Formats: sequence, C-alpha cells, structure tokens
Amino acid sequence: MHDSTILHRFVLASALLAGCATTYANTLSEDATTRIEQATGMKGKLNKEESVFKVSRPRTDIKVTVDKLPMAPFMGLTSWASFTAEYEPKMAMVMGDMVVFEDEVNPAMSAAFDAGLEVTALHNHFFFDQPKVYFMHIGGMGSLDNLAKGVKQVQDKIAEVRKAQPTPVSQFPGAIAQESKITSAPLEGILGTKGETESGMFKVTIGREAKMHDVKVGKDMGVNTWVAFAGTDEQAVVAGDFAAQEKELQPVLKALRSGGINIVAIHQHMTQEQPRYIFLHYWGKGRAQELAKVVKKALDDQAAVR
Repeated sequence: MHDSTILHRFVLASALLAGCATTYANTLSEDATTRIEQATGMKGKLNKEESVFKVSRPRTDIKVTVDKLPMAPFMGLTSWASFTAEYEPKMAMVMGDMVVFEDEVNPAMSAAFDAGLEVTALHNHFFFDQPKVYFMHIGGMGSLDNLAKGVKQVQDKIAEVRKAQPTPVSQFPGAIAQESKITSAPLEGILGTKGETESGMFKVTIGREAKMHDVKVGKDMGVNTWVAFAGTDEQAVVAGDFAAQEKELQPVLKALRSGGINIVAIHQHMTQEQPRYIFLHYWGKGRAQELAKVVKKALDDQAAVR
C-alpha cells in the first residue's frame, strides 16, 4: 500500500472517530514530548487543546536578507515539525516545514525519503532573498519515535551539507556543454515516444487530462509532463515538469531522487481542477541516455499507481 493511500485512510479514519462515542485519549504525555525532543534534538511546545507537540529550530547559521532587510528567524526562517497521536496509541502523524538553501534541498529530500517521510511541497516564501531560501514541507505517519527520528535525519543532513560547505553554493555539481548537440533517436527509444528538436536540443511532452469549471483541459492547456535535454550526449542537462496526481507524487519524487536528478519545485498550477494535479519541476546533469532512463523509471512508477 502506498504512503499517500495510508495517509488518506488515516485522515478519513480520524474524522470518523471524531464523531464516535469512544475515542482515544490524548497520548502526547510528558514522556512522549520528552522523547520527541530527545529524538529530534529540537525544543518544543505542547498545545493541549489540539493535542499537538511542535518542535522548531531557527536558521541562525546563515545570514539572510530579504529586500535588503536582515531577516530574523522570527519572520519566517524557522524549521518546524508538529506531532499528533490522537488516532491510536501506536500511530502518530507528523507535519513540518524545513527551511533549506538551494544546495540543501535535495540531500534533505533524500534523507526524508530514507526515513520513511513524505515530501509534499517545495517552494519559496520570499522575493529578493540573499541567499535564496526554500521551504520543504514534510509529512508522515507511523510510530512517534520513528517519525521523530526521521525529522532528526533531515536536520542532520542539512547540518552535514553546511559543515562541508559553510556558504551555500551557486550551482549543482557537474559540467554542461555550452553548445547543444543532443542525439534524439536513443532518447526517443528510452522514453518510448517521439519528441521535437530545436537548435540541437530535444523535448518530449506527454499530455494528461483534467476538468476545470466543467471544461475539459489537456496537453496544450498546460496539463502535461515534459522533459527537455540540452548540451551534448556526454555532458547533458535535463529539465522538466511532471503533472502528477496526489497518489503519484511520492513515487515520482523517489524515482527521480534515487537516480540523482534534483527536484527544484513542487506546487500546483491550477485550482478546482478534477482530478487534482501537483506539478514537480526537476533539473539533472550527466549523460543524456542515463538521465532519460531515470525519467523513464519515474514515468513507469507513476503509471504503476494510477
């Protein structure tokens, strides 16, 4: 059973239980909150009314300016994770938001997946921020201790990146050939579909369908997955966007990250569409055919959960 399905059932069951005569009592005891703080390495506060324990960590290690204003963590530069365990004593839920710099995003995302957590959004909160700051939303369901350890793994990976390179870097590792000479035929064979070429670059666009305001929309209205290659066959860059339904998001993210492709955004492009689509943008460097194989794996994993 996929993580998104489990999470959906958890939310549904919680709603149903809320109306029943017999419900589980607040399981966030003092012992539980102490264990969360010890496991995450972060201090927290208990909201007894909501039965939520929230831990946080301000980003004070890197000085950030927004619109030339020195930004205090209080103004939105604080990572947090909130835990609730009302559903049943051995099952808890975590939701959180990690403050990450560009070179921390993908290591932190992989750490989240390794810990059994979900990544549900990746976006900016500011304009004209120096250095650029992003926000990675996480979630998960499981035992309280495992969830807390998972949050710690994400924080540890962020700290590991900063220890190795105290100042956020300005580009991904690896070279890209400046002149594009991509051979399209092998990539079409890997991806299993025809594409288009322009000035030595190659691109494939795969349409999907939805309805907005009861009007059918598809590929050319922006409901599509696309992948584009530039550079050379040996020194290529791949950029693209997946249109993913909610249950498809985690499999696609995991496939791209396991293949070394970087995720650069997770967000929506529309509102009130049916079914709902989330769009994830990516960027990778390497041999063109190897990059295409990773994208094909993500497409296959996406199709497997439809």
